[in-house]
Amino acid sequence: MRKIPHALTMAIIVLTSPLTFALSSTDLKVTGLITPNACTPNLSNNGFVDYGKISRQDLSVDKRTRLRDQMLDLNIQCNAPVRFALLMRDNRDGSAIVNSEIYYGLNLDHSNNKIGLYSLNFDPASTVVDDLTQVYRTDSTTGGKAWSSSNRQVIPIGAKSYLGFTDSAGSSAGPIAIRTLTSRVTVETVIAPTSELDLSAEVQLDGSATLDVVYL
Repeated sequence: MRKIPHALTMAIIVLTSPLTFALSSTDLKVTGLITPNACTPNLSNNGFVDYGKISRQDLSVDKRTRLRDQMLDLNIQCNAPVRFALLMRDNRDGSAIVNSEIYYGLNLDHSNNKIGLYSLNFDPASTVVDDLTQVYRTDSTTGGKAWSSSNRQVIPIGAKSYLGFTDSAGSSAGPIAIRTLTSRVTVETVIAPTSELDLSAEVQLDGSATLDVVYL
């Protein structure tokens, strides 16, 4: 009879012997909700903001320089009234000259210096929701579990805080269901002091972010 190697023999014994040891376990549950509702966001000019060529003489040597504001029109169309919020993800994460969720980076120069930052600002006075006469903004830093008291102050969109809209002032009930939203949004851009940049060659402003619709 051919001998079975010890390692294989031991494996067979383990597999065929009764289990006499206790098991410690935990459960995994995967949940979610597939909704038939969908919203499509669109930015005018395909979301493209171009400052053209900027002379170094127009930039401060030792202070940050704010460029002229740029406006874009945002349109969100839903196939039915939907409760949603907005977030924006920085595709150049870590390159903003100020570390804050409301500031987005313009990438790095040739010497890996941070070029600047920009923000995207919503003004309820420039926002239209369905047939409402007035719109108020509300935000949540808890992933939609709790909402700020709604108001009409301008707010920059964040990478972590939800931004929603409602029809009532002073409400903390969160966003209402919306079918159509249009808003004139403002892009504010700031360049680092030229003393902190490598200007031995042209520096490309290369900001990129993704605006997300979060269904609530």
